[in-house]
Amino acid sequence: MGSCHLLDLPLGECITTFNLEDAVCNHGFFMMAPNSWIPSTKTLQRPLRLANSTTSVMVSISHPPNNGSILIQVHDIQNVSLEDEKAILKQVGRMLRISEGDERNVREFQNMHPEAKKKGFGRLFRSPTLFEDAVKSILLCNCKWTRTLDMARALCELQAELADGWNSENIVKHRKKKRKKFARKQSKVNKCVDESCSNSQLLEGDNIKVKALGNFPSSKELATLTQGYLKKRCKLGYRACHIFELAERAEEGKLKLNLKKTSSYEGIYDKLSKIKGFGPYACATLMMCIGFYQMVPMDTETKRHLQQVHKTKKENAKEDVKRIYDKYAPFQALSFWLELLEYYEIKFGKLSTLPNSSYHIVTGS
Repeated sequence: MGSCHLLDLPLGECITTFNLEDAVCNHGFFMMAPNSWIPSTKTLQRPLRLANSTTSVMVSISHPPNNGSILIQVHDIQNVSLEDEKAILKQVGRMLRISEGDERNVREFQNMHPEAKKKGFGRLFRSPTLFEDAVKSILLCNCKWTRTLDMARALCELQAELADGWNSENIVKHRKKKRKKFARKQSKVNKCVDESCSNSQLLEGDNIKVKALGNFPSSKELATLTQGYLKKRCKLGYRACHIFELAERAEEGKLKLNLKKTSSYEGIYDKLSKIKGFGPYACATLMMCIGFYQMVPMDTETKRHLQQVHKTKKENAKEDVKRIYDKYAPFQALSFWLELLEYYEIKFGKLSTLPNSSYHIVTGS
């Protein structure tokens, strides 16, 4: 890469418990595009947004030994404004959970769970924005892990095209269709627009050998499209409806994603459960991202883990979760995730050393 701008994110009181490798390579989100963990240098690379929320820059995040700060290299840019620096630092701090509140959670959990302290576990990796966490929580639902990875990558390929203005003719047509749709007060479920136009055909054509990978799309970018186009382009299935509505409501100001200010776990869960597409599993996953760990995400992988590790019966999964993990309240999900991480690493080796090409195999099935 060309020129770069260097930023420091001071660890402060987090310095005694923080390890970049442990903070990143502990949750499936780190394997999902546009994140890229480089095992040889223990560096996380991905695009982040500048203060204008539209321009993205590639960054490399590392933690030099015995350094009290995280080092952030902002690539291919000479001048980064103070506002842009703050925006980048905020996103990195969120991903790695560098805050007083996160540090209190880490220490409290590690004090009650000696194995977590021994392994340096307690910072569950998340995305730079809550919107990205929310969409990725939906992508985890009702499908195999390989497809989840493919859908996340397709969304980032789409963002690269949108950022470059590629396929802009199609986007204009989608916007016109949207205005008519609102005027008629039609259902959100609409057919893909202009499926026969040449630009749309290029998306699936043989002319594109390697697709560029952009940032994860923002709510603003997704709201410029239509549900049908999003479904077809990224092969999202029924999830396109939920993701598109999530984006559209966010842009209309009808979706308050700044849920962390809500005082109680129950209050936040109640708000999330009313969002289309957020059943118990997606809610529990997003609650972990927000910083509440009382609910263990329950899916087939959870039930498999309980059967294999704790010798439970499938039909008693909910009761078994309470029996096994409630002693770690309010960190039940963290204690479960530590077990799951240990299971994966016994089976596949350290996740931080896996090549990107092997991510699709990381499942207990």
